[in-house]
Amino acid sequence: QVQLVESGGGLVEAGRSLRLSCAASGSTFRTNVMGWHRQAPGKQRELVARITSGGSTNYADSVKGRFTVSRDNAKNMVYLQMNSLKPEDTAVYYCTLRLGLLDYWGQGTQVTVSS
Repeated sequence: QVQLVESGGGLVEAGRSLRLSCAASGSTFRTNVMGWHRQAPGKQRELVARITSGGSTNYADSVKGRFTVSRDNAKNMVYLQMNSLKPEDTAVYYCTLRLGLLDYWGQGTQVTVSS
């Protein structure tokens, strides 16, 4: 089993920054894809950013240039640095891990950006 625990969410003014962290434990193995999804009220869950164990990344168009995903393989951690936050970034952010065909999700952390 895999457990994912997020931290770092909160309330922030537009234009400011937040950093989300996610700790993975359990049978995470070395080769996996970790990342972040988000779900805003009344909207579908969407991919924000992901990173492979080799360091390759991809981002949603809406966050390119503002968000940066990174990971520490030795610590089984993944991070999301969010800069220049906008009110439309308000959502519950979920840490995710993909092992082969299996997807694991954290419990989510709320990010609220005020205008």
